[in-house]
Amino acid sequence: MKISIVIPAFNEEKLIAETLREVATAARAIRERGWQHEVVVCDNNSTDQTAAIARAAGATVVFEPVNQIGRARNRGAAAASGDWLLFIDADSHPSPELFGDMLAAIEIGDCVAGGCTISMATDDWGARQVVKLWNLASRLTRSLAGSFIFCEARVFQELGGFNLDLYASEELELSKRLRQYARSHRKRIVVLHQHPLVTSARKLQLYSRRDYYRFLLRTAWARGRTLNSAKECHIWYDGRR
Repeated sequence: MKISIVIPAFNEEKLIAETLREVATAARAIRERGWQHEVVVCDNNSTDQTAAIARAAGATVVFEPVNQIGRARNRGAAAASGDWLLFIDADSHPSPELFGDMLAAIEIGDCVAGGCTISMATDDWGARQVVKLWNLASRLTRSLAGSFIFCEARVFQELGGFNLDLYASEELELSKRLRQYARSHRKRIVVLHQHPLVTSARKLQLYSRRDYYRFLLRTAWARGRTLNSAKECHIWYDGRR
């Protein structure tokens, strides 16, 4: 069995090295099972040293010129050779225990995809409450956080990967299609919760609550059409790091 770890990265020179070190440590759980793994970083048209840092860390680096996270994930998946794909964000740190939980779920044999709850590295009370609400909703609805999604490669390819019409919430749209696939094939979608993924709180420093409220209101008013525009989804695409 082989796990391909796919990391989309746009101007991530500040964080990519630490993330790759954490991934390498977590991958101990893969090696202990006698499985193989690879790390594929998709340089999503970065203008900094992201690609060079990733190569120096031993990752396979591929390039995607169109700045869109779903497209970057799809490009990384296309270059991967694993039986299973694991998508991790460039600012997230998985643990060996979380990887072990994922491998155990795969080994059972009835799981087609999954994700995990998250823990945000912040003392902000409001942000922690939002994370708690998301984790609850994720577990109840089997909606997968984009920072950690694992999926059988064959199924990912059959479903066509991430939706390229979306510049945000593409993981929720994929989760919906995965749930439909799982129901029709009598498979499971799992959300692991014993060892949450630690993810960066940097966007809380880079953007104000007003920025988030404005985006949510515009998205609600436009009935989701803002998700089809990189300009409207500037929180993810304006390059602030």
